[in-house]
Amino acid sequence: MTHSLRIPDLTIPARPARAGWPVGVGPGDAGDPAVNDVDVIRVPGEARLAGTVHVVGAKNSALKLMAAALLAPGRSVITNVPRITDIAIMGEVLRRLGCVVRFAADDPVDPMVARGGVERSRSVVIDVPEQPGAEADYDLVRRLRASICVLGPLLARRRYVRVAHPGGDAIGSRGLDMHIAGLARMGAEISGEHGFVIAEAPDGLYGADILLDFPSVGATENLVMAAVLARGATTIDNAAREPEIVDICTMLNRMGARIEGAGTSTLHIAGVPELRPVRHATVGDRIVAGTWAFAAAMTRGDVTVTGVDPAYLEVALDKLVSAGGLVETRGGAFRVRMDDRPKAVDVVTLPFPGFATDLLPMAIGLAAVSDGASLITENIFDGRFMFANEMMRLGADIRTDGHHALVCGHDRLSGAPVRATDIRAGAGLIIAGLCADGVTEVSHVHHVDRGYPDFVADLRALGVEVERGTAPEEPDLAI
Repeated sequence: MTHSLRIPDLTIPARPARAGWPVGVGPGDAGDPAVNDVDVIRVPGEARLAGTVHVVGAKNSALKLMAAALLAPGRSVITNVPRITDIAIMGEVLRRLGCVVRFAADDPVDPMVARGGVERSRSVVIDVPEQPGAEADYDLVRRLRASICVLGPLLARRRYVRVAHPGGDAIGSRGLDMHIAGLARMGAEISGEHGFVIAEAPDGLYGADILLDFPSVGATENLVMAAVLARGATTIDNAAREPEIVDICTMLNRMGARIEGAGTSTLHIAGVPELRPVRHATVGDRIVAGTWAFAAAMTRGDVTVTGVDPAYLEVALDKLVSAGGLVETRGGAFRVRMDDRPKAVDVVTLPFPGFATDLLPMAIGLAAVSDGASLITENIFDGRFMFANEMMRLGADIRTDGHHALVCGHDRLSGAPVRATDIRAGAGLIIAGLCADGVTEVSHVHHVDRGYPDFVADLRALGVEVERGTAPEEPDLAI
């Protein structure tokens, strides 16, 4: 059976190209929500960011909250959902599982919209049937690795699930071993065939003691969603502690789950017979917020970021202070100001509350324009340094060796055509372009669209005349 990705009831009006999203490209625009991979963003050099930017809900949380809605029949509403491509894909995953999914205006309204800006967040309304489907198709799962998170809730609800092996960003191996081992301890029978993971629990899942080899966010989320409807008690040791884990546990508890220990390395889950649908607001996106924090420091700017608890970025903001920046925090906002050239600082990525791996491209960008040499160590993904070659095209002095990168800073980079290799690398290259002489043209910016709602409009609001357009057609070299 052939499926179309046209989403007729994702009734979000098309936005004009001048706002940073070409018509037909943004998630929810009329027509196919697939992104335009031939778009480029042209970035002027020697720019300085100044002003206020509001951050909406976290992509890495909203996608999992949408999956958690599968645990309860009826209507759940998730607000503050970022208007990005991945959300549209996840909506289609749920539709094919029998849900009715539609998007509506956020309440409260995004402050940027209230000031006349472009809408960047929505509410997603999910009506879940009594018997959702049990198979997640390859054509969607390969485009969105996060869709593997339907494995846990569907196994808990249906006792059978067939999910395609996921794809995602090209930043290294991200296996499912811990997901599978944990579900097996809860009584599931796991097998694989023709590129699918098949999980069965004919008699239902039961509580178990699970020790994760690594505090994997994805494994923690899948196992928690499976455990909330299991018979008996489940303990997950060495669980992930990220704010997104706390967010999903908060939503599940509102649905009637019994979870203790969210935000710590040990989760205790007492299974319940059923859950109920809820309304829940997505936590602010700490990675997007951190991106703007580093952008302010790199451009020697002055940026206030709202919509995110600064405590989620404590290590990252401390690094900016060490680099010579002024950081002020208050409630759900913070300000970063850098008056002089940043000083070199070393960075080591670690699971939360350590320095987030998703901010590594921004850390390398900061190091590339800092005074001195920085040692950047990546401990999470083995392919995170893939984009270093693109940074070197901008004149960055980077030498990599396994999990380490030595970056010697230059006062200015040099504008050049570069290619985004993943979501965060794309954002990092655009910001690096602001610190270069001349114009930087970043291609394959569909990656950026997957994680940053209206990145171009936000840059313009901070005082930079960034352009988004279509890349020149490549010549036909066929013989």
